[in-house]
Amino acid sequence: QVQLVESGGDLVQAGGSLRLSCVGFGSISRFNVMAWYRQVPGKQRELVAVMFRGGSTNYPDSVKGRFTISRDSAKNTLYLQMNSLKPEDTGVYYCKANDNAEHWGQGTQVTVSS
Repeated sequence: QVQLVESGGDLVQAGGSLRLSCVGFGSISRFNVMAWYRQVPGKQRELVAVMFRGGSTNYPDSVKGRFTISRDSAKNTLYLQMNSLKPEDTGVYYCKANDNAEHWGQGTQVTVSS
């Protein structure tokens, strides 16, 4: 059973920073892809950062240059560093990991006030 647990969400002012963490119970090195998504009520979950097993990353234009995805395999942890936060970054942030199945965490709330 794969378990992913996110943390680090908070209320922050626009322009501020947060770092989200996603701890995997078990080695995260086995995952082909790990990613962060966010969701706001009434909208589909959207991808905000993805990291492939080889270490390459990709971001949508909306967060490029502000968000950075990284991992510490020794700690079985995926991170999302978020800088220059905007009110439109508000949402529940989810960690996702893929091996031969898709696994999601429970989410952590990020609220950016203007």
